[in-house]
Amino acid sequence: MNLEDLRYTKDHEWILVENQIGTVGITDHAQHQLGDVVFVELPKVGDSFNAGEAFGSVESVKAVSELYCPVSGQVIDVNEKLRETPEMINSEPYGGGWMIKIKLRNLQEQKNLLSASEYTALTQQEKE
Repeated sequence: MNLEDLRYTKDHEWILVENQIGTVGITDHAQHQLGDVVFVELPKVGDSFNAGEAFGSVESVKAVSELYCPVSGQVIDVNEKLRETPEMINSEPYGGGWMIKIKLRNLQEQKNLLSASEYTALTQQEKE
């Protein structure tokens, strides 16, 4: 996966949109901040969310963090493997650690998200 093709939220979720379907996960930066992920709570297929609405949570050895939907739409797939092996979020945040697939209600919403360079600038500011 080319990280340049992704769009990002200020809350550290990423989305890859292909044919009106968005694959959503958390960034490598986010999983580093969280530490070892021990549990993930995800929605059910068929659930609908608005952009910015919490769709689940990630629990690590450090904290519990909400997950926010980057776009509005309906969940069409959930990564069930994360229920048994939530540590995939740490080892493969852009691959096997994806969380949900969502059918976008409005393709234009992704334009409100950060580009890869904008997201990199955001994470640099956080480190300073």
